Amino acid sequence: MQNKVSIHSFDKKYALYFESLNRAWIEKYFWMEPIDFEVLQKPEENILQQGGKILFAQVNDEIVGTVSLKKVNNSTFEFTKMAVDEKFQGKKIGWQLTEAALTLAKEEGASEVILYSNTKLVNAIQLYRKIGFVEVPLDGPYKRSDIKMRIAL
Repeated sequence: MQNKVSIHSFDKKYALYFESLNRAWIEKYFWMEPIDFEVLQKPEENILQQGGKILFAQVNDEIVGTVSLKKVNNSTFEFTKMAVDEKFQGKKIGWQLTEAALTLAKEEGASEVILYSNTKLVNAIQLYRKIGFVEVPLDGPYKRSDIKMRIAL
């Protein structure tokens, strides 16, 4: 039996999941950078108060995934901090979070969404390409990133 996934906007009661879900995957594959600590421990200040959005995926009573849109400027959001609990991976939750985030960015008036990632995250890169992200020249603040992608909305 497949459980229904619901997507929710940020609520303070979910804040700890934003940090714990993201920290789990970052520490599994990489290391926490100073910017990670800052954003994950203060999401309201670093994302929401800057015009960004945070979404959560819920299955039954459990928060199983999250993603944020960091506002870059009036036409661009950065798709960042997507994480899905390991035991829920492979169930298209990342896809649903990505689709919801892109829809929200468009509703907010963005014409494009960018993201920074690492090519060793093969499944994530495949997901982004399937959805329509294309690789663009790399720039950005993250030491672990070796790929930048964008999608026009």
